[in-house]
Amino acid sequence: MLYTILLGLVIGLLAKYFMPGKDPGDGKGFVGILITIAIGILGSVVGGFLVGLVGIGSGGLIMKLIVGTLGAVLLLWLYRKFAK
Repeated sequence: MLYTILLGLVIGLLAKYFMPGKDPGDGKGFVGILITIAIGILGSVVGGFLVGLVGIGSGGLIMKLIVGTLGAVLLLWLYRKFAK
């Protein structure tokens, strides 16, 4: 469980790094950290699902970080597109 939370935080931070701008949870202290973790975890789920559809294995930690970050970037993009 702790591994998932830490991995989600790292993935969420990477996604926010690659897509700077207004995101859910910005400037909200502890709640913002929780939202970043949620973005990272949900991004991992979405990225894993999409990679599974293509037929690529999810490999080790580096592959999980890449796939999760791409999924989280996709979620942030969708949020910005539909939040307006």
